[in-house]
This record gives sequence, C-alpha cells and structure tokens, in this order.
Amino acid sequence: MEMSLNAKVDSITPFSALDNPPSRPELRDKDSFHVFISYSSCDSQWTENLITWLESPQCGLLTSYHERDFVPGCSILENMTNCIQKSQKVLLVLSQDFVRSRWCLLEANLSLFRDCLECKPLIPVLLERDITIPMHLCHLTYLDAKDPEFHSKLLKVLCTPNHQMRGSSVVPYQPPSVYNGKSLPPLTAVNEEGLHTWEAGVFNDQGVPEQLQLVLQNEERYKAAIRMVNNVSQTKVWVRSLGFRLLLYFLGIAFTLFLGFPIAICIGEYGPSAAIYISCQVAFIYRLCLLHIDSDKYITHEMQKCTGQANVALSEEKILMGCQSRTKLHLVYVSVDGCKLMFNETYQSALAEEMFQRALLHFSSGYASCLAKRHFPFDISSSHGHLEGGVCFCQYVSQQLKNGKWS
Repeated sequence: MEMSLNAKVDSITPFSALDNPPSRPELRDKDSFHVFISYSSCDSQWTENLITWLESPQCGLLTSYHERDFVPGCSILENMTNCIQKSQKVLLVLSQDFVRSRWCLLEANLSLFRDCLECKPLIPVLLERDITIPMHLCHLTYLDAKDPEFHSKLLKVLCTPNHQMRGSSVVPYQPPSVYNGKSLPPLTAVNEEGLHTWEAGVFNDQGVPEQLQLVLQNEERYKAAIRMVNNVSQTKVWVRSLGFRLLLYFLGIAFTLFLGFPIAICIGEYGPSAAIYISCQVAFIYRLCLLHIDSDKYITHEMQKCTGQANVALSEEKILMGCQSRTKLHLVYVSVDGCKLMFNETYQSALAEEMFQRALLHFSSGYASCLAKRHFPFDISSSHGHLEGGVCFCQYVSQQLKNGKWS
C-alpha cells in the first residue's frame, strides 16, 4: 500500500536497533557516488552538517552535491543530470525555498529528469512542515528531519541496494496513475490585477504549465479547454459593462420622458393601466442600476458552465478543472473511468453516455474545486467510491442529485 508525503517512514528499522550496522553499498557500473543531494542554498548549513556526517568514517558514503561537484561552464540542469546519473540514489532536502527554486529547475525538463530517476530511488527529506509538496513527489514516503531516529533511518535507506527497494515506498519514478486525485497548481488569470466586477478572468492558452506536461497526452485539448473558459470574456460580459449599463440607463430615461409619459397621458382615463406602465419603466431603470451587484456571481456562473464543457474533453486526459471565482481555475489529476462504468451499469446503454456527459457538464467544475481543496459540503465517511482516500466523481454526482441540484 502506497504511503504519501503526509506519513513518516516508520517502517524503516532504526539503525540503533539493528544487530549489525548496515555496510556501505558497493559502487557498480558507472556509479561514482552513493547519493546525490539536491538542496536550496538557504538550507546549506543543515545540509553541509548532514554531508559531513555521511562522509565520516562512521558512515563512509560518497556524496555528490552542487557546491563541490558541479562543473563550471555547464548549465545547472546539465550538472544535475550528470550527478544524478553518477549516483546510486537521489536525496532531496525539501523546504519552501527548495520547492520555489531548485525543484523548478528539475521540472524545466521533466522528461530528462524522469529518465534519470527511472532506476534511481528518490528519497525526500522534509526539512520543514506545512510546505506545498510538488505533485510528482506526493506518492513518496518522506523522511522527517525532526524525527529522533532520522539519521539511523536515512543510513539504512542509503545502504540498502537499489534492487531491494523495488517494493518499498521510497521508489524510482512511477507513472502518472499514482497521482490520481492529486491537485495541480491552480491557474491565475493574466488580467487579475485591475479586473472590474463585470469582467471575466482570461487565462494563458498559448502554453502548458510544466507540471501538466508530464501527464498530458494531447496538449491541444488543454489549450482548447482554456479557450472555452476565455470565451466568457468575449461573449458574456459586454452586457454587464459600465458603458453599456449607462447607455441603457439613459435610453430608459429618454423613453420614459419622451414616449412613456405621453402614452400615459393618452391613456389617462385608464388610471391603473398608466400606473402599471410607469411602474414597469421605473423598475426597468432600477434593475439597470443593480446589474453590477450580481455581476460577479453571474460571470462566475458562466465560467463554471464553460469549465464543465471543457471537462468533457479534459476528462480524456484524466484532468478536470474547477472554477469558484473569476480569477482562478483549480486543476486536479483524477480518473473518472470507474465512474463512467458506473453510469453504464446504472443507465441503459443508449442513455449511459449521454447522462455521463451531462453530469460532466453540470457537476465536474464543482467536483474539481472540492477535490482540489479537499473539502466537500457533505459527509463522505459513509460512502465508498472509485478514488482511494477521496470522493470520486459519481459519489459527488449522487450526492448532488439527492439534494435536487440537477439542472
């Protein structure tokens, strides 16, 4: 059973409890080091102390790290790749600074980094708590630097031959299926600053975020999905703009003054009819004045409908997007294949596909947002679905139908 970065490596026997201390593993083939250590310069003091201990006679391990082993004249990515290829294992010192800086460099060429790690166990060491773990590390068990048994556990992992670690939770690179249910970095609108209440967010549809490049099979689907959401700003918001509201406002006043009152006078003998007519004119103008009050809700609703349409295509890529505001899109990597089979079993074959597509249109945006935030507006403890450790799409749809929210 896979463990995540939210759990410690308690299954590793502490060094102090072993009858025979682990021996230093033999370097084979092209290996020059036992471990390559990647860390942020902000964490250099802690890491240098660790390196000193690993290279001491007590441990006798050969380590590789950037301050000593990077070749001048080569790019950082080339140096990291070379060091990884020459090392038996890779140790990442995870901190906020690491995630913000060095991990971004690793992701600059995910395919190259993936190839390096296919035969290299990856050992995350959590230096700080409450950090945002990159999606590609979420399936791995971490070593807690604050664990009293940290050094003994780390030494045992480093001294375990790679072929004996195949079945452990500290493993080489795995296919994207291990990310099922994981959140991806949210997308922020490029026009977020200075966005008026009647405007919709616009998102970059030219490129693909780096963390999505590993899991997308068809990048054009993603770009087309973003364009669907951006379509709201082109077709749905002009009626809410301040200029258009003012135009309607003055047209309403002009109509009332120059046409409404004469008509009312002509039908003066019909007092109630005239009163109703003038009341309608006043209500019309009053409504125009209030258009801006619900603009945010209206635009967000239109964007949610578009994200539902986009999810019909994105679901083939095992990606769903959610929208709860005009400036941010939530992205999750989640498979709905099991849920689609459930629809096939529930409805007749002729209706199953239609009902599943309809469910994606109406509910996938809300589901993706809830899954990204790990919060659902109903009790999830009493039901079981197709997503291990989380709520699957058909569970969410079933709950929404119980609440009468099918539209």
